[in-house]
Amino acid sequence: MKDSKGDKISDSIIIPNHVAIIMDGNARWAESKNLDLSNGHIAGYKNIRQVVITMKRMGVKYVTLYAFSTENWNRPKNEVDSLIELAVSVINDETRELNKNNVKIHHLGRTDRLKTSLIKKINKAIDITKNNTAVNLSIAFDYGGRDEIVNAANNIIDKINEEHIDENLFNKGLYSSNLPDVDFLIRTGGEYRISNFLLWKIAYSELYFTPILWPDFSEEEIKVAFAEYSKRQRRFGRR
Repeated sequence: MKDSKGDKISDSIIIPNHVAIIMDGNARWAESKNLDLSNGHIAGYKNIRQVVITMKRMGVKYVTLYAFSTENWNRPKNEVDSLIELAVSVINDETRELNKNNVKIHHLGRTDRLKTSLIKKINKAIDITKNNTAVNLSIAFDYGGRDEIVNAANNIIDKINEEHIDENLFNKGLYSSNLPDVDFLIRTGGEYRISNFLLWKIAYSELYFTPILWPDFSEEEIKVAFAEYSKRQRRFGRR
């Protein structure tokens, strides 16, 4: 089997349809190189394009990235402000290249607490890429899994008398309602937790934890991760 670039992929490799990534390790990457924290975040953001385009070439159809959680507001204000300004800059710089690669951009999470400048950049990126079809890139920014579930409950309150509440109805109220369930959840940086990410969508996901820090998560590391995914037997509760 070959990817869209013509590079050989092992015939035994199974490519997941939807990959979600907790991008962890920017701060430790910067510390290991005696750099400022901001340099770690810059390196992390720069790695997004490479990872998304690599996964697109390999046949992944949905990529969801955890960029900023609802809990990240509790970090020092100067770090939060820096992250938001960096996000504005990155979206501005990367949208054109992602659009050239037929990537469709989507936002997951709250918008009521985001700066107007960031909301404008997000909406512009969504509009520019809305007709793209190669891969759906969802950026979870000011996102939390519990917040998403509470928001979904509020969204369906008016429908309770009209429809019986089931998983399909509840799913319609989620930020991620247009996304399929996650097949493969990757966390870089060596931690072993899911950190309130996509709680509804990862019910039967395969989980993969790697010590590789996010800025160093390369094409070779993606292949290693997918090789591990290919060994898993997904039973969805069955024997």
